[in-house]
Amino acid sequence: MSAMLIDGKALSARFREEIATDAQSFEKRTGRKIGLAVILVGEDPASQVYVRNKVKACEQTGVASYGYYLPKESTTEDVLELVNALNEDEKVDGLLVQLPLPKHIDEKRVLSAVSPLKDVDGFHAVNAGNLLLGNECLSACTPSGIMELIATTGVDLCGKNAVVIGRSNIVGKPVALMLLSKNATVTVCHSRTQNLKEITRNADVLVVAIGKKEFVTGDMIKPGAVVIDVGMNRDEGKLYGDVNFAEAKEVASYITPVPGGVGPMTITMLLKNTVKAANFGQK
Repeated sequence: MSAMLIDGKALSARFREEIATDAQSFEKRTGRKIGLAVILVGEDPASQVYVRNKVKACEQTGVASYGYYLPKESTTEDVLELVNALNEDEKVDGLLVQLPLPKHIDEKRVLSAVSPLKDVDGFHAVNAGNLLLGNECLSACTPSGIMELIATTGVDLCGKNAVVIGRSNIVGKPVALMLLSKNATVTVCHSRTQNLKEITRNADVLVVAIGKKEFVTGDMIKPGAVVIDVGMNRDEGKLYGDVNFAEAKEVASYITPVPGGVGPMTITMLLKNTVKAANFGQK
């Protein structure tokens, strides 16, 4: 029997309705729209698409979007000057710097300069630290979306074996913490992990964020597992996940498709964080 699909598009649409309602309430209460500012440095085609999608999502939910476009020749100091100005701008509730930045720009300095109260990507050390401590924070968007997708399956994570393949600061590490907060027993695997198949075969929940096309095959999955595929790999114009979907869906109980699974939830969680950040400012 084939796995049930976890529909990220449908879940995202439901969340965006709630976000639109919250944004409308905020505007009535304060007399202004919630504002999200995006800084894009250079002309990376993929980044341009992501920014356009964020602007569109803002329009759909009643959030004001402010785009700031800097040439690729901009220096680290140029970007920091803009970040500092937007930190002080009262109409901006959420601020993100689109990654990747040109190689000559100090990414760590730039991300650290974003106010933790406006850090809707959840990348700042303060937010990452609060996630670790279990405190209220603006948490990383893709991991937050993953947790919402898992929740739709009705699977109780308490005591379950959860395996995360990938240890990035953007997905792997924060989602491991989120799974741990739900009392799952969490194993984080990566490119140096030995006997990977033995580990993944014991996973009740498998989150794959390794960035390699169809890396996880059906024989690496425990029968009945929940499989979350974070991969976005383009090959000859087609999009592939990190999981071999055709094989995995015959073994798993639930699985996210690519596209249409994790992807739609990331921007939605970004908007949810922006609403949260706006309300921080009203406390």
